[in-house]
Amino acid sequence: MKITILGTGTSQGVPVVGCHCEVCISRDTRDKRRRPAVLVQHKNTNLIIDIGPDFRNQMLDHFPGKLNAVLLTHEHNDHTAGLDDIRPFNFKYDMNIPIYGLPRVLENLERRFSYIFSSQKYPGIPRISLKPIRPWDEYEIQDVTVLALPVQHGGLPILGYCFEGFAYLTDVKKLNEKVVNQLMGIKVLVISALHHNKHHSHMNLNEALALVSKLQPEQVYFTHMSHSMGLHKKIESRLPLNVKLAYDGLIIDV
Repeated sequence: MKITILGTGTSQGVPVVGCHCEVCISRDTRDKRRRPAVLVQHKNTNLIIDIGPDFRNQMLDHFPGKLNAVLLTHEHNDHTAGLDDIRPFNFKYDMNIPIYGLPRVLENLERRFSYIFSSQKYPGIPRISLKPIRPWDEYEIQDVTVLALPVQHGGLPILGYCFEGFAYLTDVKKLNEKVVNQLMGIKVLVISALHHNKHHSHMNLNEALALVSKLQPEQVYFTHMSHSMGLHKKIESRLPLNVKLAYDGLIIDV
């Protein structure tokens, strides 16, 4: 399985518009963080987790070929706003793109992108098929088995996704013990760590490190990082050997 990290930033992205902190003006490409998303590839199957406002540019950089499905963690703008840019895949491969997500999330898409679901179809609109899923649903997409995991994003229940040897969890504040047991000792974990301060709906770096210590994965990459996390080279040098900061364009072989 090949994992491409498409974006590692927060809802504003990094650099933040109008900000002149050391991260936002950094020339290190690892400090340029688009909105969070990953590409999961196995054999002939290509899956995207989240489709935020940077989706078009992410696909220009990492076009996978035929896209078999999009998996949504939740409905926030930085995870869904790029939905209209699914159209090139519709045109090129003449197919509807399945969109998997919680029923609440798919209902939100129907309201926000009402023109897609109108009874009077405008030519050229995105062609998608909504696929409602729930926590602990396990399902097959082509030759990939996906397990949907419940995640608490503050007071909002969202989803993480687990594959054989790999799990992706973003916007995490806490996990229940069943999820902790599911992830124990996993080979590769990509999980969010916002910055250094307490936050009502995200783990900070210390909280994420404490969770990693409990889970004991073989390799960890932190994502969904704000500019307040600090420079990539400075922060990563302080982390345990099996913990790294993810960066846009990082490729992980599982």
